[in-house]
Amino acid sequence: MSSKQNKSKPIAYQEFGNASNSEALQRSVPDLPPQQQNIRVQATRSGRKGKTVTMITGFQHSPDTLNKLLKQLKSQCGSGGTMKEYTLEIQGDHRQKLVKVLGDLGYKVKISGG
Repeated sequence: MSSKQNKSKPIAYQEFGNASNSEALQRSVPDLPPQQQNIRVQATRSGRKGKTVTMITGFQHSPDTLNKLLKQLKSQCGSGGTMKEYTLEIQGDHRQKLVKVLGDLGYKVKISGG
């Protein structure tokens, strides 16, 4: 067999379509305005070796928008943080400050948990 025949070999079975089409595999998230989003702020220690982390959930933004917002919130709190699966995590207990800052940005914010 020549190398030309190997390249034109038809695919007999492919479960999930073309793997190189990454746009189709990405999660589609509507980029809603802040007034239409219900945000939850919660402080937790679970799985973090006793360190407190403030988690902010409920965002319906693109990852780029969330990264910009995360950078702004980290600078407001003066601490580090990260984004994990559309959830923002800020190091330390900053619930009250984050509720005020997010409220000023137009989000509907509530503190959840104890």
